[in-house]
Amino acid sequence: MTAPAPAPPAAPGQALSAVPGLPVPRGPLSEQLVAALRRPPSEAPPLPGRLPAGTDPLGEDAQLALYTAYELHYRSFDGVADSWEWDPGLLRLRAALEDAFGRALRGAVPGGDDVDAVLEPLLEEPVEPSGTAHHLQKEGTWRQMREYLAHRSVYHLKEADPHAWAIPRLTGQAKASLVAVEYDEFGGGRGERVHARLFADLMEGAGLDPAYGRYLDLVPAVMLANVNLMSWLGLHRGLRGALVGHFTAVEVTSSPGSRRLAAALDRLGAPPQCALFYTEHVEADAVHEQVLRRDVLGDLLRREPQLAADAVFGVQAYGYLEDRLGDHLATCWRAGRTSLLAPLPEPPGSPGAPDAG
Repeated sequence: MTAPAPAPPAAPGQALSAVPGLPVPRGPLSEQLVAALRRPPSEAPPLPGRLPAGTDPLGEDAQLALYTAYELHYRSFDGVADSWEWDPGLLRLRAALEDAFGRALRGAVPGGDDVDAVLEPLLEEPVEPSGTAHHLQKEGTWRQMREYLAHRSVYHLKEADPHAWAIPRLTGQAKASLVAVEYDEFGGGRGERVHARLFADLMEGAGLDPAYGRYLDLVPAVMLANVNLMSWLGLHRGLRGALVGHFTAVEVTSSPGSRRLAAALDRLGAPPQCALFYTEHVEADAVHEQVLRRDVLGDLLRREPQLAADAVFGVQAYGYLEDRLGDHLATCWRAGRTSLLAPLPEPPGSPGAPDAG
């Protein structure tokens, strides 16, 4: 089956400048938080400073609440007072969510302090490739591709923003090289080449709404956790080593995956504008991974060798959450059901998706 015709393009910059509405709650924590954010901090009921017993730190309610709290540092939400960003009550709730999230992640990965050993497997192409990008390249359907793009939209429409928080926390070559990588991520001074803009163009070509935050209510916790990890590491100076380790892992694995996803879009007959986001990453990230490994992470650890264990954690936590997402997608698609919380609407003029099991 070939891809449907793209949706009419949005006005330049319109999609990425959008401010989303508050999300639909998924449990008591997110319900309390969303209800509070609808009012000024001085008029809102107090937020809980601890999590109820039995709260799943990786579950829908906790991850949405954490994502919502973090989003106040990005675009925020329509109608939410700016004063909520640093409200002490909100920060207490966020700290409780972060503590539970961090403990869950540290308990799920082996740890260690050998950075080269944890990065080496990521640099090698497996003999028998597997994973989501390989599935989409070889046999994925258009419906599955569109779902994948909706999942990734919660990050790619603010791509590289969380890692930019590392800049003021680095010095010397590490700072200079990270800025050089971020300069590429933000389009090299050209607004139309900003990677978030390229992803919005991809979404338009795929018949998806490119508005910032449009699919938040459909994206499950298993994907939100990937974005929350970046925000958590980025917002804490003490986790700068983990943030740089995370960014390095992202760039090391990006180029091969992007090559497969570009091939998948071509196989599915997607409009030409769709592949540009991924073809851009094939070349750029092949360079970025070397810069991050040698000049950012390498220089940081020469200056602050005590951060090696944090860097390892950043790499491992990235891999753990990506594996969880990949397992979720594979399980849902094998069962013939949507991987989102609800199916995506078919785009206008779509011929349907008879092969989208």
